[in-house]
Amino acid sequence: MALNSSVKTTFEPAKVIQPIYTRGSVALSEDDRILASCLDDDVLLTDARTGDELARIEGDGEICTTLAITPSASHLIICSRSLAMRIYALTLSDEEDVIETQVLRTLKPHPSPVVVSAVDQTGTLLATGGADGVVKVWDIIGGYVTHTFHGHNGVISALRFFQVDVTAQAQEESKKCKKKRKQGEEEEVTNEETLGYRLASGGEDGKVRIWNLHKRNSAAILDSHVSVVRTLDFSPEENALLSGSRDKTVMVWDARTWKIRSTIPVLEEVESAGFLDRGTLIYTGGEHGRIRIWSLASARELTPEQQPGMDTESILEIIHYPDLPYLLSVHADQTLVYHSIASLSPSVLSTSPLPILRRTAGTHGQIIDVAYIGRSASLLALATNAEDIRLISLQPPTPSESLPFGAEVASLKGHTDIVLCLATDWSGHWLATGAKDNTARLWRLDPASNSFTCHATFAGHAESVGAVALPQTPPPADTPAYKNPAEHTPAWLITGSQDKTLKRWPIPRTDPAGPVPVPRATYTRKAHDKDINALAVAPTGQLLASSSQDRLVKIWAVEDGSTVGVLRGHKRGVWSASFAPTGITISLPGTEARAQRGFVATAGADRMVKLWALSDFSCLLTLEGHTGSVLKALWLPPTETRGPAVVSAAADGLVKIWDVSSGECAATLDGHTDRVWALARRPVPGGVGETLVSGAGDGVLTFWADTSAATAAKAAEHAAERVEKGQQLENYVRAQQWREAIALALALDHPGRLLGLFKSVVEGQREEGSWTGRKDVDDVLRGLASEQVARLVRRCREWGTSARTAVVAHRVLRALVEGFGVEGLAGTKVGKGGEVWEGLRVYGERHWGRVADLWDESFLVEFTLGEMEGVLGVEAGEKMVLG
Repeated sequence: MALNSSVKTTFEPAKVIQPIYTRGSVALSEDDRILASCLDDDVLLTDARTGDELARIEGDGEICTTLAITPSASHLIICSRSLAMRIYALTLSDEEDVIETQVLRTLKPHPSPVVVSAVDQTGTLLATGGADGVVKVWDIIGGYVTHTFHGHNGVISALRFFQVDVTAQAQEESKKCKKKRKQGEEEEVTNEETLGYRLASGGEDGKVRIWNLHKRNSAAILDSHVSVVRTLDFSPEENALLSGSRDKTVMVWDARTWKIRSTIPVLEEVESAGFLDRGTLIYTGGEHGRIRIWSLASARELTPEQQPGMDTESILEIIHYPDLPYLLSVHADQTLVYHSIASLSPSVLSTSPLPILRRTAGTHGQIIDVAYIGRSASLLALATNAEDIRLISLQPPTPSESLPFGAEVASLKGHTDIVLCLATDWSGHWLATGAKDNTARLWRLDPASNSFTCHATFAGHAESVGAVALPQTPPPADTPAYKNPAEHTPAWLITGSQDKTLKRWPIPRTDPAGPVPVPRATYTRKAHDKDINALAVAPTGQLLASSSQDRLVKIWAVEDGSTVGVLRGHKRGVWSASFAPTGITISLPGTEARAQRGFVATAGADRMVKLWALSDFSCLLTLEGHTGSVLKALWLPPTETRGPAVVSAAADGLVKIWDVSSGECAATLDGHTDRVWALARRPVPGGVGETLVSGAGDGVLTFWADTSAATAAKAAEHAAERVEKGQQLENYVRAQQWREAIALALALDHPGRLLGLFKSVVEGQREEGSWTGRKDVDDVLRGLASEQVARLVRRCREWGTSARTAVVAHRVLRALVEGFGVEGLAGTKVGKGGEVWEGLRVYGERHWGRVADLWDESFLVEFTLGEMEGVLGVEAGEKMVLG
C-alpha cells in the first residue's frame, strides 16, 4: 500500500450524541416537531423526529421550573427559580433546520417560583401557578396580566384551560349583566365567544378550583382529593374534567354540575393522567413507572397487571395531544419513552401494555465503556455507570422507520450493580459484561431478529469484575460458526477482578431440554498485586494481556494461563492494553526483526502511552502529550493516507492519534469536557463514525470519521486554485485592470502581492491630483465594499510598521479617507475595535517624527556646507595670491 506521508491526519466529528434532558420540565409542540427540555439551567430545542439540535437557549443560572410551547409553536415560555419568566419568539427555518430565538420580554410573574404553567388552545393566554398559591393569566403577546386568582392554600401543582358549553339561558342572563361603578351604572359589553372560557387549577391543598375567565370569579371548588393534585385534563366530547392526585385516585367531574361522575382507584401515586379516544379512555402514570389504560364507562383497567418498576423508572409527566399517535412519558431516570396508542379502542375489554415506539435517553450520565454490536455494527452498547446496559441505534432514520440515530433500542437487565466493562467477540453478536456485583454475564445479541437475551452468568470472583475478554479470531469462512455466529457460542470467556485474579470460563452450550448449566472456571490465576483494570486478546487468540494498578502488564497464554512475559516501565497504574492487528509493521530502527510476534500498546496513569515488542517484551516507544491519566489505547490499521497509528483517550478530555513510525502526535481530537473513559473502533467500514467513537464522563458520544483523504484533496484543490488566481492577478496588473486586481488580491488575502500592486502604482509615474499616483486606482478604492475597506485598512496598519512600506500605506490610507471620509471609515467593522486605528496613529506619529528630524537635520547640513564653501573659498584665494 502506497502511503502519502505528506498528508495531514485529520478526524472530524461525523455525529455527536449529547445530553438533551437532565432535570426539570419537558414540553412538546402539537405538530410533533419541537421538543423543549431542560439541560441543567439551559433549555434545549430538539427535533423530536430526528433528534437533531435546533437551538440552545442559555439559562440564567437557576433551574428551569416549567416550560410551555404555544400550539402554533411560535412562542416558548421559560420560568426558573430566579423568579424570572422569559417569553421567546420562535422562527423555524426548514432550509437550515434550525430555530431562531428572540427574547420578547422578561417578566417577574410571582414573588415566589412558578411551579406550573399552561397555554390555552388559541396560543394567546398563559396561566402560571406559583408557590405562593396564586394563579395568574397573562397575555403572551402583550406581556401583561389579564386575571389574578387567589384561593389555594399552598403551592399550585396543576393547571388546565378548557371551554364548557353555555346554555341559552346563561347567555341571556350574561347579556343583561351590568356592573356598577362609582360614577353610576353602565352596561357591560359582553363577548359571547368568551362565555365558556374556564381555567382549572389544582393545589397542594388537594382542591381543584374552577375559574370563570369571563366573569373573573370562582365558578366551583372541587374538594374530594386528600393529597396534592398533580394533573388535570378536560374532554369536550364528554364535557368532563379529570383530576389525578397523589392520593392514588383519579376523579372524573361533570362540567355541568361539578359533581363526581366516577372515581378510579389507581392504587399508586398519580403524576399524570388524561383522556384518550374522544374521552372514552383514560391513561394514568405515576410511581410504578408504567402507563395504564382505563375505561371511562366502567372505571376498569384495560391493561393487564404490570410489574412495578424501580424508583428511577417512575413517571414524572405524560405529554399527549389528540392528533398524535403516541404518549410521551418522562421518567425519573431522564428517559423519554414514546408509547403507541394506535391500536386502542374502547370496545375492547382488555388490551396489552402499550407498545414502545422508541426510547430516548435524556442523558447517558458517565459513559464508562462502549462496544459495537452486530456484524454490520448497527448498534452500540453503552455501560453508563448503571446496572443496565443500553443498546442504541446507529442507523440513520428512513422514511419507513421513525427510529432516530442514537435512540435506545433495548436495555439489558440482569446485573444488580454498576456495569464496569464490555467486550464483544469477533462477530459482535456476543457481548460480555462485568459489574460491581462480582459477576460477569454473556449476552446473545441479534439485531436482525431484535433478540437480546442473557445466555449465561459467571459467578466466582470475590470482588468487582472490572475486565472481560472474548475470542477475536474468526472461524473459517465456510463454517456454520462464521455464517451464523449468533447460534454458535464463543469458545471461552476470561474475566479479571479487583480480587487480583484471572479466570477462564468455558461457555455452556444451549440445552433445548433444560436450562443452561452453571459454568465453572477452567483455571484461576493470581495475576497481579492490585486491581486488574483491563484485558486484551491477541488477534491470533493465543495470548492475553492484563493491565493492573500494580504498574505491570502481563502477557498470558490463553490455553493454560501460564505467564509468557511481563511489561515493566509504567510509573503508575496501567489502565489499558491493546494488541496490534496482524501484519502491522513499525518503521523504527531495530524493529524489523522484532515484528514477527507483534506489538502491544499500553496506557497508564503516568500520562504515557507505550509501545512494546512481543518478541523480547522491550519498550520501543513512549508517547507523551496528554496532561491527564491515559485511560484507553487501541490500534488503528493503516490507510491510503497514513501508516498504522495508536489512538489514546485520557482524563484531560482529549483523544490523540499517534503516528507510531515517528512517535509524534498526528492529530488531537477535542470533543469532550470530562475524562474520556470509552473508546472503540468500528470493526467494519462504512456508516456514521467510520473510524472511532469516544464516550466520556460528560455523557457525550462523539463519532469521529477519518477525513485525511478529503482534507488532502481539498488542500490540493485550494493550492491549485490559488496558483490559478495568482496568475490571473498578474494578468490584471499587466493589463492595468486595477479594480479586478485589487478585488482579487483582497479576496486571496495575500499581503505580499497586494503590497507589490500598490507599490508599483505609488512608485510609478504620478498623475496630478492623485494620492496613490493614479486617479483610476483612487476611484477603485472609493468603490470598495465595507468589508474590503476594513481588510485594506488592516493591511495598511501592517505596512505602516516599517519605514520601507510606510509611504505606500499612508498614500492608500489617504485615498480611502478622501473617498469615504473619516466618519465613513469609522462606521466600518475595523473602526469599531479601535486597535487598528491606534496602531496607525502610533506608527504614523513615529514616521512623522522621523521625517521632521530629517528635515531639521537637513538645515544643519545645508548650513554646514555653506560655511565650508566659504572657508574653502578663502583658502583657495590665498593660495592663488601666494602662487
